[in-house]
Amino acid sequence: MDELLDDMDDEQVDDLLMPEEDETSSSQMYEHFRFLADKGQSLLRVDKFLVDRMMGATRNRIQLAAEAGCILVNDKPVKSNYRVKPLDVVSIVMDRPRRELEIIPEDIPLNIVYEDDDLLVVNKPAGLVVHPGHGNYTGTLVNALAYYLKDDPYYDPSDPRLGLVHRIDKDTSGLLVVAKRPEAKSNLSLQFFNKTTKRKYRALVWGIVQEDEGRIEGNIGRDPRDRMQMTVFPEGDQGKTA
Repeated sequence: MDELLDDMDDEQVDDLLMPEEDETSSSQMYEHFRFLADKGQSLLRVDKFLVDRMMGATRNRIQLAAEAGCILVNDKPVKSNYRVKPLDVVSIVMDRPRRELEIIPEDIPLNIVYEDDDLLVVNKPAGLVVHPGHGNYTGTLVNALAYYLKDDPYYDPSDPRLGLVHRIDKDTSGLLVVAKRPEAKSNLSLQFFNKTTKRKYRALVWGIVQEDEGRIEGNIGRDPRDRMQMTVFPEGDQGKTA
């Protein structure tokens, strides 16, 4: 399940955690995610527990889901301040079935700068969405990869053990690593998690810049007033440290 979450973008995860207006009155709830706390799990707030396991999910969104009764521990609704214990089963439920995305191969040109039997590196252009999601279910890099690798008997674009190891925003160009085998996905994901890989970014700025260099630090998360935008939270526990 953690691997499946790694293949979802921020908006997909955020959508799953957005309670509908009549969520609490639904007669049937559907499980979307399930996590088992390990035997060595220290007491940890359930909102923090889920943020650490769900890429793209904000703590604020998880807290709203808990308030709507969508966060269960051992099949019982809990508040966001519940402390997860060893072997607790934490699940997220919604009043709608989970959307299963069908990855349709599309003949979209790819700029491949490296490829071997286990992986390939793609130079993604600006404007190309990486993964199907909110408002973009076709025409993405994943659709293009499904077409390019359609003759590879070991590659299934719907298999979460394969595919993109990381992602960049739609309007950002740059190199992306794609795993063609499960072993490559596991090893590459571990390298990114342990930060033994290096990523460099270049940004263009305009206007009058007061300083030649500096540091911008804060928590970045989805803007509560406009979900299509990201914002910086200088204080509090919203967003993720950046």
